[in-house]
Amino acid sequence: MIAYKAKKSDFLNDAPTIEDKIRNGVRNKIGIDIKVDSSEYNSWKNSIGNAMFHVINNSKIPDDAEIAIEYQLSGQKMRIDFLVCGENKNKKTNIVIIELKQWSQIEMGLLRDHIFTFLGGKKVERQHPSYQANSYVISLRNFNPAITTNEVELSSCAYLHNCQDPYVIRDKSFSKLIDKSPLFIKSEGNNLIKFIEEKIMYGDSNNLFTKIEESPIEISKSLSQNIGSMLKDNLDFALIDDQKTTLEEIIFHRKTLKDGEKKVLLIEGGPGTGKSLIAINALVEFVKSGVDARYITNNASPRKVYQALLANNHDHAEIDALFSGTDQFKDCESESYDVVLVDEAHRLTSNWGFYKTKGESQAKAIIAASKMTVFFVDDLQKVTWNDLGTVAEIEKWSQKFKINPHKRILNMQFRCAGSDSYINWVNHILGLAPLEENINNFDSFDFRIFDDPNEMKEEIFGKNKEKNRARLVAGYCWEWVSKKNPKINDIEIKGLSMKWNLSSDPTWILSPDSVNQIGCIHTSQGLETDYVGVIIGPDLLYRDGELKTFPENRAKSDQSLKGWKKELAIDPEATLIKTDQLIRNTYRALMTRGLKGCYLYSVDDETNDYLRSQIPILISGKFHG
Repeated sequence: MIAYKAKKSDFLNDAPTIEDKIRNGVRNKIGIDIKVDSSEYNSWKNSIGNAMFHVINNSKIPDDAEIAIEYQLSGQKMRIDFLVCGENKNKKTNIVIIELKQWSQIEMGLLRDHIFTFLGGKKVERQHPSYQANSYVISLRNFNPAITTNEVELSSCAYLHNCQDPYVIRDKSFSKLIDKSPLFIKSEGNNLIKFIEEKIMYGDSNNLFTKIEESPIEISKSLSQNIGSMLKDNLDFALIDDQKTTLEEIIFHRKTLKDGEKKVLLIEGGPGTGKSLIAINALVEFVKSGVDARYITNNASPRKVYQALLANNHDHAEIDALFSGTDQFKDCESESYDVVLVDEAHRLTSNWGFYKTKGESQAKAIIAASKMTVFFVDDLQKVTWNDLGTVAEIEKWSQKFKINPHKRILNMQFRCAGSDSYINWVNHILGLAPLEENINNFDSFDFRIFDDPNEMKEEIFGKNKEKNRARLVAGYCWEWVSKKNPKINDIEIKGLSMKWNLSSDPTWILSPDSVNQIGCIHTSQGLETDYVGVIIGPDLLYRDGELKTFPENRAKSDQSLKGWKKELAIDPEATLIKTDQLIRNTYRALMTRGLKGCYLYSVDDETNDYLRSQIPILISGKFHG
């Protein structure tokens, strides 16, 4: 939907009160109520009513060129700031996309293609505006058939009309982004005018914005042809055994979906059973066949890693459009997508973080927005206070839509050297499940307990030299002090001194330098390494003959248990049961990241001794402990 569209001449007349007209369009057409005193309302006044008014007013583009403001791509949260449509010198229809920013202070970001700026008095990390502008071009080209049908040429740029110093925003690391989408700062308004004039020399005779607005979502042929090569021969996404069968079931259910029918598939599986691999393969298969599919997860780290692995040498912005968090499903139109693949579904909540409001259920909203929804879930991987995506929760909302979910359980796990005995032991030792059988060994899985964290670190560093596939992780029991002072390390234990990885690239698990940082549940869940070294903090201790949890020993900066103390005063028994489950689930997730081995160290000697006493005596022909 487009909040505002008009000819150039009408836009210039509307400019003095453009913020009110845009606000009414956003509210009535898109369904978002923007308050008069909000920063977004004021940005329309400054960026469009002032900055873009002067650009358009001083340009030579014809009066019948079309202007569109706040275009929300169907089914997506993002809105394009400003578009100009007309014809170029060859009479080819052209659209110029302009990403507007009020930023004045800019610093280099930590993430790829990101910068730091200041919004509302806070320092925040945001995508580089040229990347953002180009991603809109890709989204329009890949998902709106009106663009290809009408042979529309797309151009994009960014205009930082308050920025006076281009030093950071034009850093050489951003050169490829800026080549695709030029960037203009405050003093370069005339250059922006020339950029638009080169693309728009005649008016829009096709009423193109109306066609774009009314066009259904479809996967473009170029994307469907390219994505297959992105997966071909990529061993990171190879399927084995029942993973392949599950993939084919998902594809079969889509093929047999009748008009007007909705389906929900529930894929259950523990660590290493291949839930994410199946989801990525399904995404690729659907896009190849022209099905409008999306990969969704609340957990940013695996999402970013899979995007990077899938894109490889391709334009990663093209792939990024297929991946997202759950925010875009707030107020999403019914059946906006053919298929939504929800990975890490146990991380679904009722909260919509971007809008800071409560919702009834993310599971409900996603089912509503898709013709077929596939949830990949493991109830024992709920690790934060707000996680609600249980099998029971998904079944409940499916039934509200009169859908009987198709269920499949993945039984074979390919992590932990394929050792079901080790998984069974972890579940048992953490009190999450009874021991299913007597365990004599962990097959070929390399499990060890260390008394010295520095020795475990050196072992992990040694393993990492092989393939960059070994990492240290820990329970979140140390404050993130390096966030404010990067010179200080966060975790200090018996001479071990290291930082959290929380401020680094979400693809932390792939970065060669990240072995020098310690990961936590927020950046490692859903991912895997060859070897993982787990530091158990004081939130899990052996006391009085049993392994107990102590939520008060979690770091204050950890959001996982946020709200537990408030609920403790209301219902102590239920609250402590919930915190106990979450802490145990967290260590289960950390201890099952390794494909070949897991090394363990507890900060508490008594706990270390207890865990060692519970290990099967003989492991892979070697005595440990």
